[in-house]
Amino acid sequence: MSAAGAHVGANNESPDIAVAAEAAAAKAGYFSVSNLRAYYGDSYIVQNVSFDVNEGEIVALLGRNGAGKTSTLRAIARAESPELRTGEIWLKGQSMHDKAAYEAALAGIQLVPEDRRIIPGLTVEENLDLACIAGNLGWEYERIYSLFPRLKERRKQEGTTLSGGEQQMLAIGRALARELKLLLLDEPYEGLAPVVRHDIENALIEVRNAGITTIIVEQNAVAALKLADRAIILDTGEVAFTGTAKDVLDNEQLRHDYLAI
Repeated sequence: MSAAGAHVGANNESPDIAVAAEAAAAKAGYFSVSNLRAYYGDSYIVQNVSFDVNEGEIVALLGRNGAGKTSTLRAIARAESPELRTGEIWLKGQSMHDKAAYEAALAGIQLVPEDRRIIPGLTVEENLDLACIAGNLGWEYERIYSLFPRLKERRKQEGTTLSGGEQQMLAIGRALARELKLLLLDEPYEGLAPVVRHDIENALIEVRNAGITTIIVEQNAVAALKLADRAIILDTGEVAFTGTAKDVLDNEQLRHDYLAI
């Protein structure tokens, strides 16, 4: 099914109904997903997921392994897999559920995947250059370098020869180099030493202070909750809890039931 087929009945709507739907989405808030259902082949992975995110928030999307966290991020970013079959995604009143991945990226949704996808053979700065080819520019390089001074020191070094933490900085910097309305981070702390993780956390606080909205998937739930404003917990592909990050940190039973911590 094509991306445009993800919104059930979209091709049959009258203009008045379509306008009313967009008006309702704009009223709903900065970013929202409703009734997302996404599949890998016949496997039903994202099961009727709905939530809202306010502008400038950091939201931790949590759950046990296999809960559907990464799949939800990928569905939001309009990746080819999992296949979004039904549901709606709205960003600042603009529909994303009918977009391809490159269109969602041009609209301001930037996914930093778990494997970071630094381009081999290119320097740090060339990786940033490549992110800017399509236009829709975001932060200037000097602003990115002020956030991650190590990248400035290594701007002429091949990106794939950086340490894991530096590659994570580059992946986030690459997202910032483009127009950015919603930053999706998949396991940004994986494999990082505590001191490097601390540098990433401080950078994400600066990103939030700049008004950028972030959804973070992270297996280190406590670290994510200490950074986040709110939390959404998934369980077997469905939303099991939404509330403040403090609610989760203060609720031992909730953490035990859904996060095993």
